[in-house]
Amino acid sequence: MTPTLENYTLGRWQPGGSDPHELRDASTGEVIALANTEGFDFEQILAYGRRVGNPALRRMTFHERGRMLKALAFHLQEKKELFYELSYRSGATRADSWIDIEGGIGNLFANASLRRKFPDKPFYVEGEPVGLSKGGTFMAQHLLVPKEGVAVHINAYNFPIWGMLEKIAVNLLAGMPAVVKPAVPGAYLTEAVVREIIASGILPDGALQLVVGSGQGILDHVTYQDVVTFTGSAATGAKLRAHPRIISEAVPFTLEADSLNAAVLGPDARPGTPEFDLFIKEVRKEMTAKCGQKCTAIRRAIVPAELLEDVQIALGKALAQTTIGHPQAEGVRMGALAGREQAERLREQVRQLAKTTPIVYGDLENVEIIGKERGADVAKGAFISPIVLRNDQPFKHLDSHELEAFGPVVTLMPYHDLGEAVALANLGKGSLVCSLATNDPRTAQDFVLGAATHHGRILVLNAEMAKESTGHGSPLPQLVHGGPGRAGGGQEMGGIRGVEHFMQRVALQGSPSMITAITEVYQTGAKQVEYDKHPFQRYFEELEIGETYTTHKHTVTEADISNFAGISGDNFYAHVDATSLEGTLFTGRVAHGYYILSKAAGMFVDPRKGPVLLNYGLDECRFTKPVYPGTTIGVQLTVKEKVGQEKRDETDIAKGIVRWLVTVTDETGDTVAVATILTMVKKLHQA
Repeated sequence: MTPTLENYTLGRWQPGGSDPHELRDASTGEVIALANTEGFDFEQILAYGRRVGNPALRRMTFHERGRMLKALAFHLQEKKELFYELSYRSGATRADSWIDIEGGIGNLFANASLRRKFPDKPFYVEGEPVGLSKGGTFMAQHLLVPKEGVAVHINAYNFPIWGMLEKIAVNLLAGMPAVVKPAVPGAYLTEAVVREIIASGILPDGALQLVVGSGQGILDHVTYQDVVTFTGSAATGAKLRAHPRIISEAVPFTLEADSLNAAVLGPDARPGTPEFDLFIKEVRKEMTAKCGQKCTAIRRAIVPAELLEDVQIALGKALAQTTIGHPQAEGVRMGALAGREQAERLREQVRQLAKTTPIVYGDLENVEIIGKERGADVAKGAFISPIVLRNDQPFKHLDSHELEAFGPVVTLMPYHDLGEAVALANLGKGSLVCSLATNDPRTAQDFVLGAATHHGRILVLNAEMAKESTGHGSPLPQLVHGGPGRAGGGQEMGGIRGVEHFMQRVALQGSPSMITAITEVYQTGAKQVEYDKHPFQRYFEELEIGETYTTHKHTVTEADISNFAGISGDNFYAHVDATSLEGTLFTGRVAHGYYILSKAAGMFVDPRKGPVLLNYGLDECRFTKPVYPGTTIGVQLTVKEKVGQEKRDETDIAKGIVRWLVTVTDETGDTVAVATILTMVKKLHQA
């Protein structure tokens, strides 16, 4: 019997109601699964996520959520061969599947590592404090907390694994559960991964739910505490964005739409240069990887007019080396589209484009394939030849900039100067990514400044970075993925920026002491507490936010300044030559800023062995007032923030990082230097 895919909702696996949809092997046409598309109570599904999954995730700290993602990534990595076997049914080669499977798992790893950018708390203190009063008793601080809803992810068919994992990695780190609705054609892959996730027991109940059917009506029950993301066509995205519930509840909506991404050959990248060869290689790769079914794939190749023929010939030769067929057949470089429906839609799109921009490479109706012994069938499968069109009048024939053929299709077009190249790239009315092949820094700057407003990402490709470049079509979890205009105007991933999308930012106002208590970060002017015991003799758990140590005083002498110059080698004139000060800010020899900081350390450090293991670094430092010989300085050392560290293994010491506010004042009470230093401090409890 043909298996029926199941949904994971309300804490259990269950089939849909009725109206089964056949999912077919992209190469053979064989029916491999059924997906029932009706019978979902989305109101209950979303409520379950809010009631069960959300509180569990919100209670966890960023570090706990990050470790959860890391464990999940390792678990899925062990199961990846199961996913590869299934992925071949989608028409994807091993290399194509690597992007989807291991690229998706890589997003889990990347976001797991991102936890270190956040505190070991359930919330995140953002940016610098803001003073709101002259006397310093009224201030503000921005704070981010996880939203109380669910993230609803409506995903595209081209990356059924990566599309889910790159999104849930971010919302889970932020502390929100997710309901994932993959596109039906590839839902069997998403279901397989979710089965492994649920079986692992790593995520708390309600953190992840899966709907493999149509999802019709899922937006009818979202609230302002939810977040909706959509990946797919711009037309469908526009309809969803205009859903009455999205508008009435002001639901955050992120749209990542397919776009007419461009690759531009710089005027200096002539035939024979590395940049010319890299351009041809990148265009060919983006046409054939995943059979061109990538939202970041190159759709327009914009080249100097005098090189149009050279590019056409070189690209044709490169594409001629592409063997097409069953993804498991030996030697196959390009598999099939996701299904017959996608193939027919693509052919219709190319026919429309070909009315004004003729096909100069490839055959829309005929394609030679290999792997027939594995069941590959031109008539039943979704195979198609790479297609190159040529638009000699790209400012007249605008279909190239408006109609996307979602497959192995690119349109060549000429430009006469860099301004035209920028204008043509921008005619896409907003793209996810653009590439420029050039080794000329001025060309690169001029192009980027002209095209940046229309693109979410720009890759400048040259020989220097080519060996390590991840390429035009690779969104990275550390960078924002999205683009303006046609691309949807949204942003996914992007490191901390992506996490913030699933959190509520609140401007917190109050006294320094109250803001300190709420944020667990010391604010200047807040109440301090001092103990008889030196803070360097107190363990990580014992130290309190706001705990302060006030040092003895020291009067700076000319000998101090001269000695520091001799030891450090810093003989800057303001420190050593009183005759060179005319026209400067100084009235005499001035102490080195780093002497003040070093002396401050000498004044606040307790020399005895204790819980402080080492000096971990310096976050920030400012020298705010000159210190001349005869100035008497004192230091206050205050616990600003504490961040626990994870043990590398059982033999590692349990410890944390303490951020200390160092304030150096003179005899008038003015601050002459302020810094934040970090020490590694042993924990009292080593279990």
